[in-house]
Amino acid sequence: MFISSQNSPTAFKGFTLVMPAVAVGNVGQLAVDLIVSTLNMSRVGYFHTDCLIPMAGNNPYASGKEDAEELHTPAEVYTEAELKLAVLQIRAPIIQTRTKRFRQQLVSWIKASGFSRTVVLSSSHAYQRDDQQLQGTPLRYLVTPSLLTASADAFKELSWKEMERIPAFPGVKDADAEPRLCIPGGGITKGLYTDSCAENLPVAVLLLFCSEGDNIPDAFALVNHLNDWLHLLDGQCQEPNSKWKIPTSWSLLFGGGIPPALF
Repeated sequence: MFISSQNSPTAFKGFTLVMPAVAVGNVGQLAVDLIVSTLNMSRVGYFHTDCLIPMAGNNPYASGKEDAEELHTPAEVYTEAELKLAVLQIRAPIIQTRTKRFRQQLVSWIKASGFSRTVVLSSSHAYQRDDQQLQGTPLRYLVTPSLLTASADAFKELSWKEMERIPAFPGVKDADAEPRLCIPGGGITKGLYTDSCAENLPVAVLLLFCSEGDNIPDAFALVNHLNDWLHLLDGQCQEPNSKWKIPTSWSLLFGGGIPPALF
């Protein structure tokens, strides 16, 4: 359930929603961090659910001491009115037994809010790619039929590769077995995409094949691909990554140093 920080519910009709899937390397969440920080988006509420591990912390986008101690929750909504852009940032893992319910809550909120389209940023295990998925860039996309109708020309111009379907039983030739969609390490990505197709929601998924480790370069790559489509930032730059503002919380991505007292 979305709870607005204002007296009246925020109207999202006509807005584009960008949200991450909690997936391998947290690439989607890191990409969303870059968007919120760079566009200086305003927090307008939070997504209240018992499907996420409860946690709280300081402001991840603090610009000074005055706002560093603001309390933030596992799932919050930010907006940029001029761009008609909304972002749902998810900072906590989904409780394993409640993934289906969480997807249902998301779909219900997206439908009720009137978003013009939703973009899910995700990732998948690179080591589990099929042979055909080794070709081209590590970026793949999925799009529901309702969004493809309105955005077919844009996807064609971008020359992105759609996520390939793979054999149900790799290495076994069976003419009757239809290829299936498989996103290992993608969390709720596949389920949310399938639910959106069933509900006729305009949803696109952008994902990268990646490995666990330092996934900051993957986050930059994913958000740059998103920018090529949505044009969130204007102007060209010789160094594409330099146009994004790194949030203060990234200094804590790998924890603190080794305490000298140990030695």
